[in-house]
Amino acid sequence: MKAASPELMSSIAVPTKLLTVIQLIPALHSGGAERSALEIARALVQAGHRSVVISGGGRLVGQLLAEGSEHITLDLGSKSLRTLGRIGALRRVLRELKPDIVHARSRLPAWIGWGALKGIRPRPHFVTTVHGFNSPGRYSSIMLRGERVVVVSQTLRDYVLSHYRWLEPSRVRVIPRGIDPEAFPYGHRPDDAWQKAFFAEFPALNGAPLLTMPARGTRLKGHHDAIELLADLKRRGIEARLLLLGVIEPGREAYVAELQELIRLRGVTSQVVLSPPRDDIRDIYAVSALVLQLSTRPESFGRTVVEALSLCRPVLGYAHGGVGELLAELYPAGRVPLGDRERLVERAAELLRVAPPIAPLQSYRLSDMQQTTLALYEEVSQLQE
Repeated sequence: MKAASPELMSSIAVPTKLLTVIQLIPALHSGGAERSALEIARALVQAGHRSVVISGGGRLVGQLLAEGSEHITLDLGSKSLRTLGRIGALRRVLRELKPDIVHARSRLPAWIGWGALKGIRPRPHFVTTVHGFNSPGRYSSIMLRGERVVVVSQTLRDYVLSHYRWLEPSRVRVIPRGIDPEAFPYGHRPDDAWQKAFFAEFPALNGAPLLTMPARGTRLKGHHDAIELLADLKRRGIEARLLLLGVIEPGREAYVAELQELIRLRGVTSQVVLSPPRDDIRDIYAVSALVLQLSTRPESFGRTVVEALSLCRPVLGYAHGGVGELLAELYPAGRVPLGDRERLVERAAELLRVAPPIAPLQSYRLSDMQQTTLALYEEVSQLQE
C-alpha cells in the first residue's frame, strides 16, 4: 500500500457527516476513470467515510482494498442482455448497504444503477461523472441524469451542454483530474539501479532518446501515429526509441498484432517495445526525452500530460480536446494540429534538440480534485429527495 503524502493527508477535511459512497464502474484494470475511482475511494477512507466500489474486478482491486475501501464483484459493464438482469442483484446490495450516494462513472453501470435505485426508499442520491466524449443520444444521456454531473474539463462541459440543451448548467461541475506532486516530483531522476534493470529488461530502448506513449491498447489512442513518427524521424537521420506503454492488455491481441505488422513494415522493429501497464510509470517518464499524447479522438482531460510536465518532461500532443486545453495552458510548445504528420515530426525534432523550459506545476493537484469531490458529496447528501 502506498502511503498518502503529507499534503494529501492534511488536505482531507473533517466531514460534517459520515457518508457511505458507492462508485459504479465496469472494471478495475486501467484507465483514467478507474484511477479516479481509486483516488476518490482513498480520499473517502482518509476522511472517515465508507467507500465501496462495485465492478467486474481487475488488477487494481488489490490496491483498492489495501487503501481501506470495500469491493463487490458484480459485472455491470458487459454489453449483453444478461447485464440487465443484474439490476435486481445491485438493488439488493444497495438495500443492504444503505448508501448515501451512488456515483456512476460509465454508461452501462449508470443505467443498471438507475434501474436499481427505483423502489428504494429512502433513495440514495445519484451522481455521475462524464469521463469522455460519449456519442450524443439516449444511451449516453444517462450520464447527465445525476443530481450533480461532474465533467473533467471545460472542453467536456461545453460538449455536454451543447448536445443536451435540457441539462441545467447549474448541475454540471468541472472537477479536473489531478496528480500528487510528491508522486511526480519536479526534476525526478530514477536511481542507477532502476535504470540498469529497466534497460536490461528492454535493451532495445537503450542508446537513443526515448519517446514514451502511455496509452491503452485501443485504436483511438494514436499508436499508429506514434509508429509513423518514429519512422519519419529515422528517415530524417534522427535516432530515437519508442515505448508503447500499456498497449498489451487481455483481449487486445489482434490490435497488438496489427501494430507489430506496421512496425515491421516501417523498418523500426529493433527500436520499438510494446508493454503491458506498469507501476513504475514515474521513472519511465523521467528517463523519457519526450512523452507522446496522440489520441486521434479528443480526450476529455489528459492526465499523462500533467504527470509528465510535473516531472519536468516535455510533452508532444495533438491540439484538441482536453489535451489541447492542457497544453495551451501549461506547455504550448508541445501542441501540433491533429493528424498533421509533417508538423508532428518537425516539432518532435525541435523538442528533442532543445525543449523549452518547464516551470514547476502549480495547478491540477490531486488534493484539489479529491477535496472538491468530497465537498460535492456533502452538498449532494443535503439535497432533498
